[in-house]
Amino acid sequence: MVSSLLLNTVQLGVKSLMLHKLRSGLTMLGIIFGVCSVIAMLAIGEGASYEAQERIKRLGSTNVIINSFKPPEENDDSGSNRSSEIDYGLTYEDAARLQTTIPNVGDVVPMRIIRENIRFGRNQVSGQVIGTLSAYPKVQGLDIVRGRFLSEMDDKHQRNVCVITKGLAQRLFPYQDPLVNTVRIQSVYYEVIGMVQETGTIDQRPKKGEAEGDPIDNNVYIPLSTARARFGETIVRRSSGGFSAERVELHRIIAKLNDTESVLTAEPQIKQLLKRFHEKNDYELIVPLQLLMEAEATKRMFNIVLGSIAAISLLVGGIGIMNIMLATVTERTREIGVRRALGAKKKDIITQFLIETIVLSVGGGLIGVVIGIATPLLVSYFTSMMTVITLWSVLLAFGISGLTGIVFGLYPASQAAKLDPIEALRHE
Repeated sequence: MVSSLLLNTVQLGVKSLMLHKLRSGLTMLGIIFGVCSVIAMLAIGEGASYEAQERIKRLGSTNVIINSFKPPEENDDSGSNRSSEIDYGLTYEDAARLQTTIPNVGDVVPMRIIRENIRFGRNQVSGQVIGTLSAYPKVQGLDIVRGRFLSEMDDKHQRNVCVITKGLAQRLFPYQDPLVNTVRIQSVYYEVIGMVQETGTIDQRPKKGEAEGDPIDNNVYIPLSTARARFGETIVRRSSGGFSAERVELHRIIAKLNDTESVLTAEPQIKQLLKRFHEKNDYELIVPLQLLMEAEATKRMFNIVLGSIAAISLLVGGIGIMNIMLATVTERTREIGVRRALGAKKKDIITQFLIETIVLSVGGGLIGVVIGIATPLLVSYFTSMMTVITLWSVLLAFGISGLTGIVFGLYPASQAAKLDPIEALRHE
């Protein structure tokens, strides 16, 4: 009985709204755009945040990364026409001290990074030669696609072997199998023993002009001892009137801690250790765990800001519903008087007007959900931007749209119920 009465009331409300299709449609626009903006903005914000956090996670939540850094005082160009040589950055002794001094350190991986042209036949690609150790894939996140990575014996015997990234293999060997060929770097040939897929997104280029401007998937990995023997430790740049030389033993050291709890305690210890043996400020620390925590905090704040902005649209839509329903009460004053004269109670009048506002808000909310889900998908399809549509954002937006109909419909409904039946019947 109750359900039948409610169904009849809903049908009556829908019929009343359909008498003014254009006005009802325009009233719903505020809710539609509000719900759409909530879902779309949160999806775009969530996507941007997800990408940033994934990049940080791939650096390794238990890693501490130390980069060589040219001190600002060494960048003075006043003596650019004179011959000069500077010595800065990390050393092999730094790597050994980290391994033996810092508690809970697992692997310590030193790296030398040199920008060079990699050749195979007539093909040539500008990339990065990275001298490192066998533990590199474990600490930095490399997927071995084919073959193997560098071994301890490769480093011990300074073998001319290399592992190349999948992207570089596609550029150098479009029609050949890389693992049965060699690549040439300067005048030395290196046997390709493996192919890897980059999963980390850390910028593997040293700071301040060491090896700049190459995509991270143009990498060649060779044994650290081989890199030291073949390329030396001094980078010479010639110019008119002189030359400049920079001596850097290691461009990067990655220290992998045993657990995340040890990372935050290890950071000040590493800073103190390096400060003791470095007179210049020629290094910088990157702690991915700290970056991840900051990114998560930024994400929460970003979602609050975006949600607040989108909620304003829903507020405007709710005000529009209230405005239209107040006008409807005035238009239907005589109808209300007739219904009251025939025995309708105040709660019946309130129910009828509330249902009409809920139909407007819920109908607009459903349309807004569809558009709100479609918008991020279109953004991802036509651009390279990643979007993430979450269930909670859809439910939140739709739930608020329904709540908006109730909140902003209560006042017009109560005003309609308060009308005096006799005065309402006299209304023209």
